[in-house]
Amino acid sequence: MNPQYETSARWNEAAAELAHYGRRLITDGLAYGTAGNLSCRVHDHVVISPTSIPYEDVEPDDLWVVTLGGDVVRQGAAGPSSETPFHLAIYAATKATAVVHTHSAEVVAVSATLDYLPAIHYSIARLGGPVPVVTYRRFGSDTLAAGIQAALCDLDRPRSAAILQNHGAVTYGSSLMEAYDKALMLEWLARSYRLALQIGEPRILTTEELDEVTAEARRRRYAMAQHDGAGEGDGR
Repeated sequence: MNPQYETSARWNEAAAELAHYGRRLITDGLAYGTAGNLSCRVHDHVVISPTSIPYEDVEPDDLWVVTLGGDVVRQGAAGPSSETPFHLAIYAATKATAVVHTHSAEVVAVSATLDYLPAIHYSIARLGGPVPVVTYRRFGSDTLAAGIQAALCDLDRPRSAAILQNHGAVTYGSSLMEAYDKALMLEWLARSYRLALQIGEPRILTTEELDEVTAEARRRRYAMAQHDGAGEGDGR
């Protein structure tokens, strides 16, 4: 197959998947209107959602393709997402294959009141532990991108999710499905914590307890891989 044709085909596949999950952002309550954005990395390029277009109107041809340095190689509709800088910063600093940015209500509430989302449930271990709140910076700015990159790449406990103060959240994964599932989980965790506060003082899991969850998840993945050569678990 012609390499250029194969690359273009991969971009088209990613664009179709992104358009599908963009619609889900609205139906799942993770964003409203044109808020939020998504991207996928395809080798040395990034396919990213357009700016200022309602998700129900976004078609695969509307998505943009940029290099990891931000140069446009294929135009879509309107312009590339205003948050392209932090998408590229995440790809530069991690092994992410997909990034999801949300404006979900529970997470926004946390972002305006807490310094981090504590470990209310052991599933937070899948995100790397308690989720930090990145100090407010204007959307689309290089300083916001730098803040997100620093939060995700914490040397003590790297994370695959961060909350953005008075703004929203960002998650990443090895696939768009995984990154999106993490965004859903983060919203559920934020809601669970809020509900717990209405009842009383929540018990928060310790670092040692989270480490135990992570170790058990790894053990189960290893056992499954030994059994059939594949598998993934999160300790459920």
